Amino acid sequence: MTARILPYHADRLRLHPVPPRLAPLFCLALLTASCALASFALACATPFAAFAVLAAAMLPLRPALLVVMGAWLVNQSIGFGALHYPVDGGTMAWGLAMGAAALLATAVSSAVLRTLPQGRTALTLAVTLVAAYATYELALLAVTPLLGGEGAFTAAIVTRIGLTSAAWLAGLVAACEIVRLADPLRRKEAMSA
Repeated sequence: MTARILPYHADRLRLHPVPPRLAPLFCLALLTASCALASFALACATPFAAFAVLAAAMLPLRPALLVVMGAWLVNQSIGFGALHYPVDGGTMAWGLAMGAAALLATAVSSAVLRTLPQGRTALTLAVTLVAAYATYELALLAVTPLLGGEGAFTAAIVTRIGLTSAAWLAGLVAACEIVRLADPLRRKEAMSA
């Protein structure tokens, strides 16, 4: 009888920078730190679609949703606390809409990753990002009749934010690969196996 090193769901996951038991904590730390940096640098253009793809590639759906929700909370805390977003109904409603859109993008990312074949991780992540970003933007566009802000959906703005999300995803995947290659815990586990 062969012992499984990874739980059954880990076979479907695309990124393994740390041992599975540490993946939720690692993903939360990576995304909250990234979200804090993005929130200060980009304010309202935080790359939630990239965060959704990374979380879905590392974690099963429920933990991925929790991690993305944690990143969204960091974003909102920085926005209202440090960047002094106006505390009014419209701004708070847009914040909630962004959170819901990020969670929806995470669910779509998870579904896309489950349906695509293993291998070709870069291509798979790119396809998943397109689906996640489209979901995120369409969810936000859907609330514009209620909240306003249609002007933020020009081709130039949507393209710029999409390219920013792609760059962030590439950076996050690179960070995961660096950790995977440098992880002393993984080497200890491999040596003891």
